[in-house]
Amino acid sequence: MTLLELNSGDTAWILISAALVLLMTPGLAFFYGGMVRAKGVLNMMMMSFISMGVIGVLWVLFGYSMAFGNSVGGAGIIGNPLEFAGLESLLTNDPEASYPALAFVAFQACFAIITVALVSGAIADRASFGGWTLFAVLWGTLVYFPAAHWVFAFSNEDAGVVGGWIANQIKAVDFAGGTAIHINAGTAALALALVVGPRIGFGTKPMRPHNMTLVMLGAALLWFGWFGFNAGSAVAANGLASLAWVNTLAATAAAMLGWLIVEKLRDGHPTSLGAASGIVAGLVGITPAAGAVSPIGAIVLGLVAGVACAYAVGLKYKLGFDDSLDVVGVHLVGGLVGTLLIGFLADPAASYLANPDTTEPVAGLFYGGGFDQLWRQAVGAFAVMAFSFVMSYLIALVVKHTVGWRVSTSDELGGIDLAEHSEAGYDLSPVYYSSRVGHTLVLTKDDFPETDKTGASK
Repeated sequence: MTLLELNSGDTAWILISAALVLLMTPGLAFFYGGMVRAKGVLNMMMMSFISMGVIGVLWVLFGYSMAFGNSVGGAGIIGNPLEFAGLESLLTNDPEASYPALAFVAFQACFAIITVALVSGAIADRASFGGWTLFAVLWGTLVYFPAAHWVFAFSNEDAGVVGGWIANQIKAVDFAGGTAIHINAGTAALALALVVGPRIGFGTKPMRPHNMTLVMLGAALLWFGWFGFNAGSAVAANGLASLAWVNTLAATAAAMLGWLIVEKLRDGHPTSLGAASGIVAGLVGITPAAGAVSPIGAIVLGLVAGVACAYAVGLKYKLGFDDSLDVVGVHLVGGLVGTLLIGFLADPAASYLANPDTTEPVAGLFYGGGFDQLWRQAVGAFAVMAFSFVMSYLIALVVKHTVGWRVSTSDELGGIDLAEHSEAGYDLSPVYYSSRVGHTLVLTKDDFPETDKTGASK
């Protein structure tokens, strides 16, 4: 057995990346929160925050084990949920590892959290908080953890470890989660939109974002955190991480430009919402390909993702499903674009950067690889899509017929924040703070002197 010293640089980068990815979920809360109407901003943000609580606990208890444990029966379908249950067995250092196992646990926990939170945007402004929380528990356990095993768990023959079937048998490339995260969440969003039904007034009344400042702040935090999301997936501070970082920048910039060009040509003006949405579309598209394409390939991929998603978000009006915040149009479509374009744009040089000793570099159609990688990407993408839709639809039906999905009509019209959380995102009552006595004063009309028509006190 070869004894390796823990690499402090790699360990530090993984932990920093984990923190960056965790920051993305509050960033998503701002992004989604700004896009809904003012009376539902807190409920929308709480859907992201409760995902942090629920999945954070489940990941420690059995989620990590289901995703990265040895495959039950060697079939590559699900990891043994008891192998790392409670993470007790990971409290020792592996002499063959260059970074602590718990650093990887932390990093992947943040992936699980934001994947669940992404789905919530499809049912904004009408779903009960209890229904969403139950869905988060069931969906994380029955859909995300198995899908993560399929895509992220790699076999180790020397250690007798069998990983997921997409990663090891199909050998589809998914560097940071285009299938397990974005296609998975986008497909689940479609299933939920169909089961929960549309908002009152969908398609007939304007439902504009109430606070574009929050949206832009959320997009900025997502882009910032996504460098940890993608570059951190190299699981080392090395050249592959650097490639993923540059590709994340290039693709996202190109996607934003692509979305704005579509808006300018189609609508006559580029918008801040379009810029923010284009950023997210580019981030989604480059996620599976960040370590597989060249920077030029990243620009091409980002541009295609930005244009495709800009057109895809309008499909909900034509097809009649209410995906409130365009999770389907951005995450499902963007994830499909990024995953499938690997089959065309995969650069063998990236494979050598990842492993200089590789004898099987991944080459896309445009790099002489033929259709070999393309069919692998297609199988991985559509398998996750089919699994996610069926399971998500069934789970959504369970929630509908148990705790229920919809708040009452009066609560939806009056404000879901007050109904579900007894709070308001923006309290506009005349509340002032008195520094003299150190407490809050609530002033009424009796506290103000009466005036005559000239404004003088009576």
